[in-house]
Amino acid sequence: MLRDRFRLRRDLDRVRSQLKKNEPTESAIESLLAKAGASAEKRTARQENLPELKLDEDLPIFERRDEICQAMRDHQVVVISGETGSGKSTQLPLLAMQAGFGVAGMIGHTQPRRIAATGVANRIASQLGTPPGQDVGYKIRFADKTSDRSYIKLMTDGILLAETQSDRFLEQYDLIIVDEAHERSLNIDFLLGYLTTILRKRPDLRLVVTSATIDTQRFAQHFTLDPKKPVPVIEVAGRTYPVDIWYRPPEGDAPSNESQNRQRDTIDHLVDVVGEVSSIDNGDMLIFLPTEADIRAAAKKLRTASLSGGATEILPLYARLSTDKQNTIFQPGKKRRIVLATNVAESSITVPRIRFVIDTGTARISHYSPKSKVQRLPIQSVSQASANQRAGRCGRIGPGICVRLYSEEDYLGRPEFTVPEIRRTNLASVILQTLSMKLGKVDEFPFPDPPRPDTIRDGFKTLFEISAVDERRRLTSLGRQLARLPVDPRIGRMLFTADDEHCLHEVLIIASALEIQDPRVRPAEKKGAADAAHEKFLNAKSDFLTLLNIWDFFHEQKENLSRGKLKKACEQNFLSFPLMRQWQDIHRQLKAMAADQRLKPRTRRNDYNAIHRSLLSGLLSGVAMLGDRHEYTGAGGLKFHVWPGSGVFEEKPKWIVSAEIVETTRRYARTVAKISPDWLEPIAGHLLKRRYTD
Repeated sequence: MLRDRFRLRRDLDRVRSQLKKNEPTESAIESLLAKAGASAEKRTARQENLPELKLDEDLPIFERRDEICQAMRDHQVVVISGETGSGKSTQLPLLAMQAGFGVAGMIGHTQPRRIAATGVANRIASQLGTPPGQDVGYKIRFADKTSDRSYIKLMTDGILLAETQSDRFLEQYDLIIVDEAHERSLNIDFLLGYLTTILRKRPDLRLVVTSATIDTQRFAQHFTLDPKKPVPVIEVAGRTYPVDIWYRPPEGDAPSNESQNRQRDTIDHLVDVVGEVSSIDNGDMLIFLPTEADIRAAAKKLRTASLSGGATEILPLYARLSTDKQNTIFQPGKKRRIVLATNVAESSITVPRIRFVIDTGTARISHYSPKSKVQRLPIQSVSQASANQRAGRCGRIGPGICVRLYSEEDYLGRPEFTVPEIRRTNLASVILQTLSMKLGKVDEFPFPDPPRPDTIRDGFKTLFEISAVDERRRLTSLGRQLARLPVDPRIGRMLFTADDEHCLHEVLIIASALEIQDPRVRPAEKKGAADAAHEKFLNAKSDFLTLLNIWDFFHEQKENLSRGKLKKACEQNFLSFPLMRQWQDIHRQLKAMAADQRLKPRTRRNDYNAIHRSLLSGLLSGVAMLGDRHEYTGAGGLKFHVWPGSGVFEEKPKWIVSAEIVETTRRYARTVAKISPDWLEPIAGHLLKRRYTD
């Protein structure tokens, strides 16, 4: 097996060294032979137990199977542009097995989202006629459904990155497929850069980079190590049915500065277009909207609209929707369905039976400003690549129609590809991993698109704030410990301080809450009821303690109620049951990680000062002081207000710390707590500038 070769070579070198020194080697040789024999037997067993491959001959990729298999054997890297509907996600792992891979090591297959990783794994397993977790497994953040006999392993790109900590050269794999590379998430770009560095050291490893709307030449050039041996690019046709593109911009299409006006205008126009499309036939529709709020508003309008075509089912689809509700999307019934989705349905997830796509052309896309340290979440136009991905969601079962709620001129003026996340996010975690793994200078790391110098400086600044690096940008002992925790380094810093402050029990709960979306839900049509239900959780001094109150309430109910009644209690108190479960999962995971670092929770004391000093150690850039007109001034002179939904909003303390500063219609500090300025010098002494006068 590939993963045993390094260890066996090391043992062999040790035996050779002993022979040169005339030292006894009999037991060492016996041990080496036993290990080598066991590894060879495992490989033989895997070869003998290979499942019968069943390729889907109806998919376009089937016609290119021989070319793709040969390219995998002959080239270390292959770039495949497979149009939507080509079958690349489900068939490429099977073609890799047909090419001879998956025996000496697994075939790793990454997806950008958990729902896609599990969905693709289940579809491939079904095609092979075996249960998930046997020949085809998956590993996501909260579940590992793989076994020793798995040949194909689906996972998120974040999971594969985390595995590099314990498997530096990814020796458990002999071929890796990076799917949906067009999304250019931070994980995808770092993973592609990391794979570039190890391909030279692992000539036996094969890499397939694929997507429907990929910039093929850019990726091919990036991975071409020898100009005489260029990386092959294979393009696979997609859907077999034509898709007509209609442009239906609103009349007098003028942008509005008011978000409510924008939403109302878009939704009203959307309903008109749905009415127009429903008069053609009663085919299912997939509608792309930027936010969950837009989905709720559109659903409300559509349920009361008069549509042609008979009974209609309105279904939402977004990332934090419960698994049960997500699964209903893939089980169409007799009624016509209108699926309202965020960009989660743009790639990997195939919503069945779609005849029409209606595309608003927008999404909420995160942007981080190194200068202001603000994470902006604006709703903005998607790229041409994303628009094409959306159009490709129809045309699979017959001719399709994609209606774009913007003009063709608007479409042609958009960037061809999505701006990589690495150019619009905080790089602290990436830099920390680069330093920890001794991959060289981050500005020399082979990213497909190198980050801007100002974002690198800001990442180092964040690491210096939390004492992960020193003034010369060298990793500190604390930095090495933080690098072993697969969480935001600021969260890791809180945990280590909490251990010293004897409040790890409480901070583990709060830190795990900061890793998820707020579990409180506030439906537009029930804002008053939601606010009243949430009021009992509020702490007037700290939103972090509000989170503790929610945790305590949930676990008190959990002890006394059945699962069904617990779910009902969450609904009555406007708490998301799936997010509460996710919070528990992350808490359990963080607790295990802390134990690995020999951090042990003590008896809970609810010491306000100790808890907030611990949180402050990871959130120093979130410190702010109250000025005039209820406005706060933070680091670098940044001005903002406290989020109106905060429990601290009414009191407005002189000094606060916040978990994040976001910019929507205004700039707000969210998840806020009152702090004492006396805590700052002991924690942030390395950041303070001192001036002495007589």
